[in-house]
Amino acid sequence: MTDKIKMSANEALERLKNGNKKYVETGLSNGDVSYSVRLKTSGHGQEPFAVVVTCSDARVIPETIFSAGIGELFVIRVAGNVIDDHQLGSIEYAASHLGARLIVIMGHTNCGAIGAAFHPDDDNKYIRYILHEIRYAIGDETDPEKACILNVKHSIETVEESLEIIKEEHEHSLKVVGAVYHIDTGVVEFV
Repeated sequence: MTDKIKMSANEALERLKNGNKKYVETGLSNGDVSYSVRLKTSGHGQEPFAVVVTCSDARVIPETIFSAGIGELFVIRVAGNVIDDHQLGSIEYAASHLGARLIVIMGHTNCGAIGAAFHPDDDNKYIRYILHEIRYAIGDETDPEKACILNVKHSIETVEESLEIIKEEHEHSLKVVGAVYHIDTGVVEFV
């Protein structure tokens, strides 16, 4: 466990909500990406207040969406925001070694991976495992928005099965939450 914890899960969640509100209202990211922050983090390392696991979609940029600066978010991106051992290991690292108290699993509207999962005959070899995981998560659901939420919830369940995450939840009040980013409005809806 690290001594870097400076923000509780609830404080981190509120900061993300406020950052998204700023982004939606102004259309700008207000995160600090200045030379002084780059210099500070290069010498003293990162202290992210939250982990964001989201899709690789180029329209989904967590640092911008949440008005976060350098070193504030530990971002993990993978098509369809699915969780396997690689993502889980990164999440565990951020929680146990970097002190992040909040984990956000964030899907998004108009997700290509969710859309591809609706076509069982389309088993592209490059995303076969991702589609398998999404299909397992969404079952028979055919509504893309509902499927997105089911996929987010499945990823949350996967994260919460980790013994390291269970330990952090009990010992350090770590919180795992779900969200959906609405590409058209910029709004993040926590689910």
